[in-house]
Amino acid sequence: MGGRVYLRRMPLSDYQTDASRTVNPALSPEDRLLDAAAGLAEEAGEVLARVRKHRFQQRTLDRDEIIIELGDALWCLAMVATSLGITLDEVADRNIAKLRARHPDGFRAR
Repeated sequence: MGGRVYLRRMPLSDYQTDASRTVNPALSPEDRLLDAAAGLAEEAGEVLARVRKHRFQQRTLDRDEIIIELGDALWCLAMVATSLGITLDEVADRNIAKLRARHPDGFRAR
């Protein structure tokens, strides 16, 4: 893949709504949740595989391919959240609150 392509900056809530259009409507709500959760683990594994091959097999770490895999993971994350009635904004807000409580002055090795 060539250079970077930026369409626009998208709020998480807009991404979640747009991504939800592509969920398989034939799946039951329970199967949608399982499919998205399993997909999240699978896509995380694909990111790990690319990084591992870069680190231990001297393969080029293709930034564009990492972006694609992270996008697939984001879709799965969004569909897990959507299946549970959670917004990505809530996930992000809660994560930042947890990080601020854990590292109020930023990360410091102990």
